[in-house]
Amino acid sequence: MSSATNSSFKFERIDKNDAALLIVDHQAGLCHLARDFQADHFRNNILAHAAMGKVFNLPTVITSSAETGPNGPVPKEILEMHPDAPYVKRNGEVNAWDNEEFRKAVDATGKKQVIVAGITTDVCVTFVALSLLEAGYTVFVNSDASGTFDVKTATEANDRMRHAGVHILSQFAVATDLMRDWRNTPGAPEMLPFFDKYLSAYAFVARGHRAAVLEGGLLPGQNA
Repeated sequence: MSSATNSSFKFERIDKNDAALLIVDHQAGLCHLARDFQADHFRNNILAHAAMGKVFNLPTVITSSAETGPNGPVPKEILEMHPDAPYVKRNGEVNAWDNEEFRKAVDATGKKQVIVAGITTDVCVTFVALSLLEAGYTVFVNSDASGTFDVKTATEANDRMRHAGVHILSQFAVATDLMRDWRNTPGAPEMLPFFDKYLSAYAFVARGHRAAVLEGGLLPGQNA
């Protein structure tokens, strides 16, 4: 890596006090298009994306596209998590940013960073992410809660956004950057139950540690 590249690098972190969460077209019908994930895995991820907004008390904006048609409704679990969030039902605009009500709702959060996830990655997510970037926002895309037709399409879309300056992160990376320190609030008391519900791999680590502390003992030979 050249020194010029090093000197121009800026580590942009997610600031929970300056971030808003966007839920873009997470709709029952469109979930059928998210074939780069197993259906149960993707359902878990989109619910986790919405839940992060609740855990970190992030202003949240929900939008759907033609939900009375084949795209279908936003899952009730998401709406129940955010009963007071602006909910913009678009009837024609492919790019949510082309909808004036949606733009106003995002601007009204007063935040300069946005965390985005949606369906499809190459259209609904990419179009709004690039528009937000152009409008002066710092954009973080939750790639685990964004789905599309196949891995090739997702990779091309993520490359396009990354090249423009959008940050592409896993759900674990988004959550831990929002938290930053297990001693913070939200911290371990809030995030360990969150991971236990939505990230099984980390849940096993936490559960294994709990069992070792409360019930564990050494087997013959472990001291060696």
